[in-house]
Amino acid sequence: MSSRSLKILRGLALLAAVFAFGVVMFGAFVRLSNAGLSCPDWPTCYGKVSWPEHQHEIAQANEAFPDRPFETHKAWREQVHRFLAGTLGVLVLALALIASWRRPWARYAVILGAIFAAGGISFYMHGEHLWSSVLSAFAIGLPLLAAIGLDRPGAWRISVLALAVIIFQAMLGMWTVTLLLKPIVVMGHLLGGITTFALLAYAALRFAGVGAHSDNYAALRHLVAIGIVLLIAQIALGGWTSANYAALACGTDFPKCLGQWMPPTDFKEGFVLWRGIGVNYEGGVLDMAARSAIQIAHRIGALVVFCYLAWLAHRASRRGLRGFGLAIAVMLVCQVLLGVSNVHFGLPLPVATLHNGVAALLLFVLLATLARTQRKPGDAMFQNLGRHV
Repeated sequence: MSSRSLKILRGLALLAAVFAFGVVMFGAFVRLSNAGLSCPDWPTCYGKVSWPEHQHEIAQANEAFPDRPFETHKAWREQVHRFLAGTLGVLVLALALIASWRRPWARYAVILGAIFAAGGISFYMHGEHLWSSVLSAFAIGLPLLAAIGLDRPGAWRISVLALAVIIFQAMLGMWTVTLLLKPIVVMGHLLGGITTFALLAYAALRFAGVGAHSDNYAALRHLVAIGIVLLIAQIALGGWTSANYAALACGTDFPKCLGQWMPPTDFKEGFVLWRGIGVNYEGGVLDMAARSAIQIAHRIGALVVFCYLAWLAHRASRRGLRGFGLAIAVMLVCQVLLGVSNVHFGLPLPVATLHNGVAALLLFVLLATLARTQRKPGDAMFQNLGRHV
Protein backbone atom coordinates (compact mmCIF):
# COMPACT_ATOMS: atom_id res chain seq x y z
CA MET A 1 0.00 0.00 0.00
CA SER A 2 1.39 3.41 -0.97
CA SER A 3 2.03 6.09 1.63
CA ARG A 4 -0.71 8.20 -0.01
CA SER A 5 -3.27 5.39 0.35
CA LEU A 6 -2.22 4.83 3.95
CA LYS A 7 -2.62 8.54 4.66
CA ILE A 8 -6.12 8.47 3.17
CA LEU A 9 -6.95 5.43 5.30
CA ARG A 10 -5.74 7.16 8.45
CA GLY A 11 -7.69 10.31 7.72
CA LEU A 12 -10.87 8.44 6.82
CA ALA A 13 -10.69 6.29 9.95
CA LEU A 14 -10.27 9.40 12.10
CA LEU A 15 -13.14 11.20 10.35
CA ALA A 16 -15.41 8.17 10.73
CA ALA A 17 -14.54 7.82 14.43
CA VAL A 18 -15.27 11.50 15.15
CA PHE A 19 -18.49 11.31 13.13
CA ALA A 20 -19.51 8.13 14.99
CA PHE A 21 -19.05 9.94 18.30
CA GLY A 22 -21.35 12.68 17.06
CA VAL A 23 -23.96 10.11 15.99
CA VAL A 24 -23.79 8.47 19.43
CA MET A 25 -24.31 11.85 21.11
CA PHE A 26 -27.20 12.83 18.84
CA GLY A 27 -28.76 9.38 19.25
CA ALA A 28 -28.67 9.84 23.02
CA PHE A 29 -30.31 13.25 22.60
CA VAL A 30 -33.09 11.70 20.48
CA ARG A 31 -33.69 8.86 22.91
CA LEU A 32 -33.61 11.01 26.05
CA SER A 33 -35.95 13.60 24.54
CA ASN A 34 -38.51 10.81 23.97
CA ALA A 35 -38.34 11.16 20.19
CA GLY A 36 -37.57 7.52 19.44
CA LEU A 37 -41.03 6.84 17.99
CA SER A 38 -41.61 10.29 16.52
CA CYS A 39 -41.39 8.73 13.04
CA PRO A 40 -43.63 5.62 13.17
CA ASP A 41 -42.26 4.16 9.93
CA TRP A 42 -38.73 3.34 8.77
CA PRO A 43 -36.58 4.50 7.02
CA THR A 44 -39.05 7.20 5.92
CA CYS A 45 -40.83 9.53 8.32
CA TYR A 46 -44.60 9.48 7.79
CA GLY A 47 -43.86 8.26 4.28
CA LYS A 48 -41.48 11.12 3.44
CA VAL A 49 -37.73 11.12 2.96
CA SER A 50 -37.40 14.05 5.35
CA TRP A 51 -40.52 14.75 7.42
CA PRO A 52 -43.88 16.48 6.86
CA GLU A 53 -43.51 20.27 6.81
CA HIS A 54 -46.60 21.75 5.16
CA GLN A 55 -50.08 21.68 6.63
CA HIS A 56 -51.52 19.32 4.02
CA GLU A 57 -48.58 16.92 4.56
CA ILE A 58 -49.14 17.00 8.31
CA ALA A 59 -52.86 16.32 7.81
CA GLN A 60 -52.03 13.34 5.59
CA ALA A 61 -49.53 12.05 8.16
CA ASN A 62 -52.07 12.22 10.99
CA GLU A 63 -54.64 10.45 8.83
CA ALA A 64 -52.19 7.68 7.90
CA PHE A 65 -50.99 7.19 11.49
CA PRO A 66 -53.89 8.17 13.79
CA ASP A 67 -52.24 6.50 16.78
CA ARG A 68 -49.10 8.59 16.38
CA PRO A 69 -49.95 12.28 15.83
CA PHE A 70 -47.18 14.20 14.10
CA GLU A 71 -44.92 16.31 16.35
CA THR A 72 -42.54 18.55 14.42
CA HIS A 73 -40.16 19.21 17.32
CA LYS A 74 -39.58 15.46 17.70
CA ALA A 75 -39.85 14.10 14.16
CA TRP A 76 -36.97 16.16 12.79
CA ARG A 77 -34.69 14.83 15.53
CA GLU A 78 -35.38 11.21 14.69
CA GLN A 79 -35.03 11.68 10.94
CA VAL A 80 -31.88 13.80 11.19
CA HIS A 81 -30.41 11.04 13.35
CA ARG A 82 -31.18 8.56 10.56
CA PHE A 83 -29.51 10.85 8.01
CA LEU A 84 -26.41 11.10 10.22
CA ALA A 85 -26.33 7.33 10.71
CA GLY A 86 -26.65 6.82 6.95
CA THR A 87 -23.76 9.21 6.31
CA LEU A 88 -21.67 7.29 8.83
CA GLY A 89 -22.56 4.10 6.96
CA VAL A 90 -21.17 5.58 3.74
CA LEU A 91 -17.94 6.57 5.52
CA VAL A 92 -17.55 3.08 6.98
CA LEU A 93 -18.23 1.50 3.58
CA ALA A 94 -15.48 3.64 2.02
CA LEU A 95 -13.12 2.69 4.85
CA ALA A 96 -13.90 -1.02 4.43
CA LEU A 97 -13.39 -0.83 0.67
CA ILE A 98 -9.98 0.82 0.98
CA ALA A 99 -8.91 -1.62 3.71
CA SER A 100 -9.92 -4.65 1.62
CA TRP A 101 -9.12 -3.37 -1.88
CA ARG A 102 -5.87 -5.34 -2.40
CA ARG A 103 -7.69 -8.62 -1.67
CA PRO A 104 -10.21 -9.17 -4.53
CA TRP A 105 -12.34 -11.70 -2.67
CA ALA A 106 -12.59 -9.41 0.37
CA ARG A 107 -13.34 -6.40 -1.84
CA TYR A 108 -16.16 -8.25 -3.60
CA ALA A 109 -17.53 -9.42 -0.25
CA VAL A 110 -17.68 -5.81 0.97
CA ILE A 111 -19.34 -4.60 -2.24
CA LEU A 112 -21.88 -7.42 -2.23
CA GLY A 113 -22.58 -6.79 1.44
CA ALA A 114 -23.42 -3.17 0.67
CA ILE A 115 -25.65 -4.21 -2.26
CA PHE A 116 -27.49 -6.77 -0.14
CA ALA A 117 -27.97 -4.13 2.60
CA ALA A 118 -29.54 -1.72 0.11
CA GLY A 119 -31.71 -4.54 -1.25
CA GLY A 120 -32.82 -5.48 2.25
CA ILE A 121 -33.97 -1.92 2.91
CA SER A 122 -35.85 -1.81 -0.40
CA PHE A 123 -37.65 -5.09 0.29
CA TYR A 124 -38.55 -3.91 3.81
CA MET A 125 -40.08 -0.71 2.45
CA HIS A 126 -42.24 -2.80 0.11
CA GLY A 127 -43.43 -5.04 2.94
CA GLU A 128 -41.33 -8.09 1.96
CA HIS A 129 -39.98 -8.64 5.45
CA LEU A 130 -38.81 -12.22 4.90
CA TRP A 131 -36.66 -11.33 1.90
CA SER A 132 -35.46 -8.24 3.70
CA SER A 133 -34.23 -10.38 6.60
CA VAL A 134 -32.49 -12.85 4.28
CA LEU A 135 -30.66 -10.12 2.38
CA SER A 136 -29.75 -8.34 5.62
CA ALA A 137 -28.24 -11.55 6.98
CA PHE A 138 -26.04 -11.83 3.89
CA ALA A 139 -25.20 -8.13 4.17
CA ILE A 140 -23.85 -8.70 7.66
CA GLY A 141 -22.25 -12.08 7.03
CA LEU A 142 -20.19 -11.18 3.95
CA PRO A 143 -18.11 -8.35 5.46
CA LEU A 144 -17.86 -10.33 8.68
CA LEU A 145 -16.31 -13.26 6.82
CA ALA A 146 -14.06 -10.85 4.92
CA ALA A 147 -12.83 -9.36 8.19
CA ILE A 148 -12.12 -12.77 9.69
CA GLY A 149 -10.28 -14.01 6.61
CA LEU A 150 -8.33 -10.86 5.85
CA ASP A 151 -4.61 -11.62 6.33
CA ARG A 152 -3.65 -8.10 7.31
CA PRO A 153 -2.96 -6.32 10.64
CA GLY A 154 -5.76 -5.71 13.10
CA ALA A 155 -6.66 -2.18 11.97
CA TRP A 156 -7.52 -3.43 8.48
CA ARG A 157 -9.70 -6.23 9.83
CA ILE A 158 -11.42 -3.85 12.24
CA SER A 159 -12.19 -1.45 9.40
CA VAL A 160 -14.01 -4.21 7.51
CA LEU A 161 -15.65 -5.57 10.66
CA ALA A 162 -17.08 -2.10 11.35
CA LEU A 163 -19.15 -2.41 8.16
CA ALA A 164 -20.83 -5.60 9.39
CA VAL A 165 -21.52 -3.95 12.76
CA ILE A 166 -23.05 -0.80 11.28
CA ILE A 167 -25.33 -2.82 8.98
CA PHE A 168 -26.57 -4.74 12.01
CA GLN A 169 -26.87 -1.40 13.80
CA ALA A 170 -29.19 -0.20 11.02
CA MET A 171 -31.37 -3.26 11.56
CA LEU A 172 -31.50 -2.49 15.28
CA GLY A 173 -32.60 1.03 14.43
CA MET A 174 -35.40 -0.41 12.30
CA TRP A 175 -36.44 -2.80 15.06
CA THR A 176 -36.40 0.02 17.60
CA VAL A 177 -39.30 1.57 15.67
CA THR A 178 -41.15 -1.54 14.49
CA LEU A 179 -40.96 -3.24 17.90
CA LEU A 180 -42.09 -0.07 19.69
CA LEU A 181 -39.00 0.67 21.81
CA LYS A 182 -38.59 -2.87 23.11
CA PRO A 183 -35.93 -2.46 25.85
CA ILE A 184 -33.60 -5.24 24.66
CA VAL A 185 -33.56 -3.68 21.19
CA VAL A 186 -33.05 -0.13 22.49
CA MET A 187 -30.18 -1.34 24.67
CA GLY A 188 -28.73 -3.27 21.72
CA HIS A 189 -29.00 -0.16 19.53
CA LEU A 190 -27.04 1.83 22.11
CA LEU A 191 -24.39 -0.88 22.33
CA GLY A 192 -24.23 -1.07 18.54
CA GLY A 193 -23.49 2.63 18.34
CA ILE A 194 -20.85 2.41 21.05
CA THR A 195 -19.31 -0.65 19.37
CA THR A 196 -19.15 1.12 16.01
CA PHE A 197 -17.46 4.11 17.62
CA ALA A 198 -15.03 1.86 19.52
CA LEU A 199 -14.01 -0.09 16.42
CA LEU A 200 -13.47 3.05 14.36
CA ALA A 201 -11.60 4.80 17.15
CA TYR A 202 -9.29 1.85 17.73
CA ALA A 203 -8.63 1.50 13.99
CA ALA A 204 -7.82 5.22 13.82
CA LEU A 205 -5.43 4.91 16.75
CA ARG A 206 -3.58 1.99 15.18
CA PHE A 207 -3.46 3.56 11.73
CA ALA A 208 -2.00 6.65 13.41
CA GLY A 209 0.81 4.51 14.79
CA VAL A 210 -0.16 4.53 18.48
CA GLY A 211 1.78 1.79 20.25
CA ALA A 212 5.03 0.94 21.99
CA HIS A 213 8.42 0.01 20.57
CA SER A 214 8.71 -2.87 23.03
CA ASP A 215 6.61 -5.08 25.31
CA ASN A 216 7.32 -2.97 28.39
CA TYR A 217 3.62 -2.40 28.96
CA ALA A 218 2.46 -5.94 28.21
CA ALA A 219 1.58 -6.51 31.87
CA LEU A 220 -0.98 -3.71 31.68
CA ARG A 221 -2.62 -5.00 28.52
CA HIS A 222 -4.92 -7.56 30.12
CA LEU A 223 -5.78 -5.16 32.96
CA VAL A 224 -6.89 -2.52 30.48
CA ALA A 225 -8.88 -5.11 28.51
CA ILE A 226 -10.72 -6.08 31.70
CA GLY A 227 -11.49 -2.41 32.32
CA ILE A 228 -12.95 -2.10 28.81
CA VAL A 229 -15.17 -5.15 29.35
CA LEU A 230 -16.40 -3.79 32.70
CA LEU A 231 -17.13 -0.38 31.20
CA ILE A 232 -19.06 -1.84 28.25
CA ALA A 233 -21.09 -3.96 30.69
CA GLN A 234 -21.88 -0.82 32.67
CA ILE A 235 -22.84 1.04 29.49
CA ALA A 236 -25.20 -1.84 28.67
CA LEU A 237 -26.68 -1.58 32.15
CA GLY A 238 -27.10 2.16 31.64
CA GLY A 239 -28.85 1.44 28.35
CA TRP A 240 -31.18 -1.00 30.10
CA THR A 241 -31.90 1.65 32.74
CA SER A 242 -32.75 4.24 30.08
CA ALA A 243 -34.78 1.82 27.92
CA ASN A 244 -36.96 0.92 30.92
CA TYR A 245 -37.35 4.55 32.02
CA ALA A 246 -35.71 3.73 35.35
CA ALA A 247 -33.29 6.66 35.55
CA LEU A 248 -35.43 8.40 38.18
CA ALA A 249 -36.81 5.26 39.82
CA CYS A 250 -35.12 6.32 43.06
CA GLY A 251 -36.44 9.86 42.80
CA THR A 252 -33.77 12.50 43.32
CA ASP A 253 -32.16 10.67 46.25
CA PHE A 254 -28.48 9.76 46.21
CA PRO A 255 -26.91 7.59 47.51
CA LYS A 256 -30.20 6.44 49.02
CA CYS A 257 -33.16 5.32 46.91
CA LEU A 258 -36.60 6.74 47.72
CA GLY A 259 -35.27 7.74 51.11
CA GLN A 260 -34.09 4.20 51.94
CA TRP A 261 -30.89 2.25 51.57
CA MET A 262 -32.85 -0.71 50.23
CA PRO A 263 -36.39 0.11 49.06
CA PRO A 264 -38.78 -2.57 47.74
CA THR A 265 -37.19 -4.08 44.64
CA ASP A 266 -38.02 -6.76 42.09
CA PHE A 267 -34.80 -7.77 40.33
CA LYS A 268 -36.41 -10.77 38.64
CA GLU A 269 -39.05 -8.65 36.90
CA GLY A 270 -36.64 -5.81 36.23
CA PHE A 271 -34.31 -7.98 34.18
CA VAL A 272 -36.74 -9.92 32.00
CA LEU A 273 -35.12 -9.45 28.59
CA TRP A 274 -37.95 -10.55 26.31
CA ARG A 275 -41.64 -9.85 26.88
CA GLY A 276 -43.13 -10.76 23.53
CA ILE A 277 -44.14 -8.60 20.57
CA GLY A 278 -46.86 -5.98 20.22
CA VAL A 279 -46.39 -4.05 23.46
CA ASN A 280 -45.66 -0.33 23.24
CA TYR A 281 -42.80 0.30 25.66
CA GLU A 282 -42.79 4.09 25.33
CA GLY A 283 -42.82 5.43 28.89
CA GLY A 284 -42.02 1.99 30.31
CA VAL A 285 -44.21 -0.89 31.47
CA LEU A 286 -42.50 -1.90 34.73
CA ASP A 287 -43.74 -1.09 38.21
CA MET A 288 -41.69 0.99 40.64
CA ALA A 289 -40.13 -2.01 42.40
CA ALA A 290 -38.72 -3.38 39.15
CA ARG A 291 -37.46 0.02 38.03
CA SER A 292 -35.85 0.61 41.42
CA ALA A 293 -34.05 -2.72 41.08
CA ILE A 294 -32.63 -1.65 37.72
CA GLN A 295 -31.51 1.72 39.09
CA ILE A 296 -29.83 0.12 42.13
CA ALA A 297 -28.08 -2.43 39.89
CA HIS A 298 -26.80 0.45 37.75
CA ARG A 299 -25.45 2.20 40.84
CA ILE A 300 -23.73 -0.95 42.09
CA GLY A 301 -22.20 -1.46 38.66
CA ALA A 302 -20.99 2.14 38.64
CA LEU A 303 -19.29 1.59 42.00
CA VAL A 304 -17.51 -1.54 40.75
CA VAL A 305 -16.35 0.19 37.56
CA PHE A 306 -15.23 3.28 39.48
CA CYS A 307 -13.12 1.26 41.92
CA TYR A 308 -11.48 -0.82 39.18
CA LEU A 309 -10.77 2.05 36.78
CA ALA A 310 -9.46 4.25 39.61
CA TRP A 311 -7.04 1.47 40.51
CA LEU A 312 -6.16 1.01 36.83
CA ALA A 313 -5.45 4.72 36.45
CA HIS A 314 -3.08 4.53 39.42
CA ARG A 315 -1.45 1.38 38.06
CA ALA A 316 -0.97 2.91 34.60
CA SER A 317 0.61 6.02 36.12
CA ARG A 318 3.02 3.92 38.16
CA ARG A 319 4.02 1.90 35.07
CA GLY A 320 5.06 4.93 33.02
CA LEU A 321 1.77 5.86 31.34
CA ARG A 322 1.05 8.86 33.53
CA GLY A 323 -0.81 10.82 30.85
CA PHE A 324 -3.11 7.91 30.12
CA GLY A 325 -3.69 7.27 33.81
CA LEU A 326 -4.57 10.92 34.38
CA ALA A 327 -6.96 10.90 31.41
CA ILE A 328 -8.73 7.81 32.76
CA ALA A 329 -9.06 9.43 36.19
CA VAL A 330 -10.41 12.73 34.82
CA MET A 331 -12.99 11.05 32.56
CA LEU A 332 -14.00 8.72 35.38
CA VAL A 333 -14.61 11.55 37.85
CA CYS A 334 -16.55 13.55 35.24
CA GLN A 335 -18.74 10.55 34.48
CA VAL A 336 -19.55 9.93 38.15
CA LEU A 337 -20.38 13.60 38.71
CA LEU A 338 -22.67 13.60 35.68
CA GLY A 339 -24.39 10.43 36.90
CA VAL A 340 -25.03 11.94 40.33
CA SER A 341 -26.21 15.19 38.71
CA ASN A 342 -28.68 13.23 36.59
CA VAL A 343 -30.37 11.98 39.74
CA HIS A 344 -30.03 15.12 41.85
CA PHE A 345 -31.39 17.50 39.20
CA GLY A 346 -34.09 15.20 37.85
CA LEU A 347 -32.48 14.04 34.57
CA PRO A 348 -31.96 17.34 32.70
CA LEU A 349 -31.57 16.66 28.98
CA PRO A 350 -28.13 18.31 28.53
CA VAL A 351 -26.65 16.46 31.51
CA ALA A 352 -28.17 13.12 30.52
CA THR A 353 -26.90 13.49 26.95
CA LEU A 354 -23.43 14.47 28.17
CA HIS A 355 -23.45 11.43 30.46
CA ASN A 356 -23.66 9.24 27.34
CA GLY A 357 -20.94 11.21 25.59
CA VAL A 358 -18.47 11.04 28.47
CA ALA A 359 -19.04 7.28 28.70
CA ALA A 360 -17.92 7.05 25.06
CA LEU A 361 -14.92 9.30 25.77
CA LEU A 362 -13.94 7.17 28.76
CA LEU A 363 -14.09 4.13 26.51
CA PHE A 364 -11.91 5.94 23.97
CA VAL A 365 -9.29 6.70 26.63
CA LEU A 366 -9.21 3.04 27.62
CA LEU A 367 -8.87 2.02 23.97
CA ALA A 368 -6.02 4.49 23.53
CA THR A 369 -4.35 3.03 26.61
CA LEU A 370 -4.80 -0.47 25.21
CA ALA A 371 -3.28 0.60 21.89
CA ARG A 372 -0.36 2.16 23.75
CA THR A 373 0.41 -1.13 25.50
CA GLN A 374 0.70 -2.98 22.18
CA ARG A 375 3.62 -3.07 19.77
CA LYS A 376 3.81 0.01 17.57
CA PRO A 377 2.52 -0.66 14.04
CA GLY A 378 5.30 1.28 12.29
CA ASP A 379 5.08 2.51 8.71
CA ALA A 380 7.81 0.09 7.68
CA MET A 381 5.55 -2.84 8.53
CA PHE A 382 2.71 -1.38 6.45
CA GLN A 383 5.04 -0.73 3.52
CA ASN A 384 6.40 -4.27 3.67
CA LEU A 385 2.84 -5.56 3.55
CA GLY A 386 2.24 -3.44 0.48
CA ARG A 387 5.20 -4.97 -1.36
CA HIS A 388 3.82 -8.46 -0.83
CA VAL A 389 0.33 -7.88 -2.24
